[in-house]
Amino acid sequence: MVVTIRSLGLQGITGYEVAVECALSGGLPAFDVVGLPDAAVKESRERVRSAIKSCSAGFPVSRITINLAPAALRKAGTVYDLPMFLGILAAQGEIPTPSPQSAFLGELSLTGALRPVAGVLPMAMAAVRAGVRELYVPAENAAEATLARGLTVYPVAEAGALLAHLRREAPLAPAPAWTPEPQGERGPDFADVMGQENVKRALEIAAAGGHNVLLIGPPGAGKSMLAKRLPSILPDMTAREALEATEVWSAAGMTDPRSPLLSCRPFRSPHHTVSAVALAGGGSYPRPGEISLAHNGVLFLDEVGEFKRENIEALRIPLEEGEITHFRHGRAYRFPSDFRLVMATNPCPCGYYNHPARECVCSPGSVHRYMSRISGPLMDRIDMHVEVTPVCAAELSAAAPGESSAAIRARVVRARELQAVRFRGAQGVHTNAMMNAAMLREYCRPDAASAALLERAMERLSLSARAYDRILKVARTIADLAGRDTVAAADVAEAINYRSLDRGNWGR
Repeated sequence: MVVTIRSLGLQGITGYEVAVECALSGGLPAFDVVGLPDAAVKESRERVRSAIKSCSAGFPVSRITINLAPAALRKAGTVYDLPMFLGILAAQGEIPTPSPQSAFLGELSLTGALRPVAGVLPMAMAAVRAGVRELYVPAENAAEATLARGLTVYPVAEAGALLAHLRREAPLAPAPAWTPEPQGERGPDFADVMGQENVKRALEIAAAGGHNVLLIGPPGAGKSMLAKRLPSILPDMTAREALEATEVWSAAGMTDPRSPLLSCRPFRSPHHTVSAVALAGGGSYPRPGEISLAHNGVLFLDEVGEFKRENIEALRIPLEEGEITHFRHGRAYRFPSDFRLVMATNPCPCGYYNHPARECVCSPGSVHRYMSRISGPLMDRIDMHVEVTPVCAAELSAAAPGESSAAIRARVVRARELQAVRFRGAQGVHTNAMMNAAMLREYCRPDAASAALLERAMERLSLSARAYDRILKVARTIADLAGRDTVAAADVAEAINYRSLDRGNWGR
């Protein structure tokens, strides 16, 4: 007899349906799992065997063959323990065959208790697409599964309770749809920052237009402190953005069972010793890296000059495309990577180049070589280069706090609303930083004074055509913050000022 139990799998961050086919046949006792299983799937045989005996059910003394279809896709993880368990019991008549409108997933302990698994949200969304009506998941994953609307989710704490439910002896109660609580603290506030008005202005522009920023300054100038406050002035995530970001975190196994939906924009700050796979994602069974975990949020690379060059060069395509693709086993795994990049670096090896009070001991050549660790193509993709100078004692002792993040965020939200109207109907464009060449010509056409200013800047700073476009995008954001329909020469001048620390001119 062959019994088929519906389940789900995960490829990257995309869920897909898996049919767990269980056949009992004569011959010497054996337990085989086919369908390209990894080691964790193969080891499920012992967990299933022990769980069946722990539930006081009989384990069949026969040949057991389980096929995970589609057999051409590699299966990974412990998610198939529960459907295998049910397939064996249904095949020997211990329980009724589950409804074809039901799907099951979860890891079994040796005692029959269910443990949570990663990737439940994308798998639940795949279940909705496949027409599944009822989804049975470990109890700790139930709240996350309810985020995929259109399913009745049953939380299962241990296998015995599920067997009683399927035998109609003690029905399980469906999990209520999880609803987010009001958003609390957004993190550090700009009100705590004394001075640094030029940097706060730059970060406000970056937040309003979705621009990438490089902060250059000596140790202790406040680069990290300022960067960590950027999420506090970003607009709230839309429902779509929150679901997209949560899918990535779910696939990485990083969601909170008590609050599964990401309510605040992610802020990721990997150490400079991070590997290429941990940063960009990938591996034998591709998983999201830091750049995908920062999707719809902020990726902060502190001391970027200390990162391996090949690692940070991996950022170039995601910065342009908003996603990163890995090819494994003849298949493409796509991970969303639409993030705001903030990088911070010292200006030279000793850290005190251009310091107002301390003398730099580095030669001009070593200063230039240090900054050259960030390649020209990557630097071109950074819209704003901002010099962070130390705050004097008088500013630090000032009694009056700085402007709050709430006040700055209100201006950012108004600018984003203008962009939402401007780009209504444009596929994949939400902020000024995403504008293509046609949009630049339509919305950022410089007047005669602005064009002359740009031409002089191009010659003096040796800027590329990409840098020219990015200056116009930043100028458009500055105009939006001021509530102007057209880009003025003053907006272009301020935008050019944020390219004055271009790598080709630093240290010379």
